[in-house]
Amino acid sequence: MAAPVIQLRALCCLCRVVLFLSQFYILSGGGSFSEEPSQPLPQAIKDPGPTRTFTAAPRAAESTDIPPYVMKCPSNGLCSRLPADCIDCKTNFSCVYGKPVTFDCTVKPSVTCVDPDFKSQKSFVLNMTCRFCWQLPEADYECFSSSNCRAVSCPRQRYAANCTVRDHIHCLGNRTFLKMLYCNWTGGYKWSTALALSITLGGFGADRFYLGQWREGLGKLFSFGGLGIWTLIDVLLIGVGYVGPADGSLYI
Repeated sequence: MAAPVIQLRALCCLCRVVLFLSQFYILSGGGSFSEEPSQPLPQAIKDPGPTRTFTAAPRAAESTDIPPYVMKCPSNGLCSRLPADCIDCKTNFSCVYGKPVTFDCTVKPSVTCVDPDFKSQKSFVLNMTCRFCWQLPEADYECFSSSNCRAVSCPRQRYAANCTVRDHIHCLGNRTFLKMLYCNWTGGYKWSTALALSITLGGFGADRFYLGQWREGLGKLFSFGGLGIWTLIDVLLIGVGYVGPADGSLYI
């Protein structure tokens, strides 16, 4: 009876020892079961090839400035009738003066024109007369008048005027040139008024005062028109236009 009890106690002690050793082993970390998060299996990654980098190039700033000559160029008109500032021509200075000549021309950028069939074109043939710009008739160019010369003088004075060819006229050479012109300007004096004053009040020098010749006017005033002789002479001189305004201008 005592033997089975002893065996039972020995088995309980052995179980306690085994339980103690197992707990000690677990606490020491040797048999800890740490649950690590499961990681997905690596999948095969396809190589996309060499990576290309596209850099957006900055656009050049578009110029919105309109060339000044475009304002003179009619849109969709005949190319042969464009002003000279709207075209570039290959001129030849070896042509014969006064003879018809043709030149190859192209329109400038931003200019649109058409041919006689109303088709857009950039190159055309221009027909013109062989002559330089300074050889044109006076009606084909404009000159700036000068008021610094005497229009009434003997001999008649000239002055150097800056002249510019009109837009629709084609010629050879520079379109702006100097030309010696006769003085031809007026200060607003009327020939009829001067003649009327000379006839009626010439003895008091009114005609000379009107023309700006105050020295001669004083002489006529204090001499009573040179006792009438000076008055008659002035009537004749103003009548034929020999005596004019003191500033050298022409009568109206």
